[in-house]
Amino acid sequence: MSASCRARRLLSALVLLFWLAPGSRADEPVDVELVLAVDVSLSMSADELDIQRRGYAAALTHDNVLRAIADGAYGKIAVTYVEWAGSSWQRVIVPWTVVASRADAERVVAQMSAHPPNSARRTSISGALEFGGDLFAESGHQGTKRVIDISGDGPNNQGVPVTVARDGLVRQGIIINGLPLMTRGGFSGGYDVDNLDRYYSDCVIGGPGAFMIPVNDWTQFPEAIRRKLVLELAGPASPQWAAEEAGRRPLALARDTPASDCQIGEKMWRNRSGMFDGR
Repeated sequence: MSASCRARRLLSALVLLFWLAPGSRADEPVDVELVLAVDVSLSMSADELDIQRRGYAAALTHDNVLRAIADGAYGKIAVTYVEWAGSSWQRVIVPWTVVASRADAERVVAQMSAHPPNSARRTSISGALEFGGDLFAESGHQGTKRVIDISGDGPNNQGVPVTVARDGLVRQGIIINGLPLMTRGGFSGGYDVDNLDRYYSDCVIGGPGAFMIPVNDWTQFPEAIRRKLVLELAGPASPQWAAEEAGRRPLALARDTPASDCQIGEKMWRNRSGMFDGR
């Protein structure tokens, strides 16, 4: 064998080894990389935690959501499901999983249902956002867009200011959509705000086309989750978007000039720091 032939074979072997090495493969393309970040702070009752889990499970396996996934350029998304509370309390319940079919969605639901949700103190939306942003680096996928879908029943009261976390993620091209839970059905108290939807619109959501859908009663939750997922996956130019939005109230979009006090949760915490806290 000639020296040039041996050199070519050695080069081919090195290229193959590089391709097989961890982290060297190209990320799998998907339409959306989606982080579902769900509040499990102590202000949520056990029944409400169960409603949340069941609502996400029903939405992920709904025909409208599966159709929105199938209609994408790649016909698949990557999703991870995270529960969060305080600034150092985030738990990945479902690691990054590709969903391209009902069977895939049912596998995600099975993982969600494998263990009951846990609760913890405080409400750190900023911590959940930062944690969710870090998850994209390990997804192993390349989405045409990256979205953090965050739900919660109170304002940020721990960690960095929520606007700092939001703005940092938006600069990275990450979209943040919100689901403010204004249900008042759990262990509510001195840390509720009357205009949580406005707070989410002004202080939490961000990025191109970012929106939030408020939930005023737990009976609305399954439909709100389904609607939000369809809109996140389909996009405003899709027939799915038009069908989902027909006859509904317009979405609340992110604003350029916040009017809410984005430090309201921190101020309420300081003012009531001597009382028992459930958030």
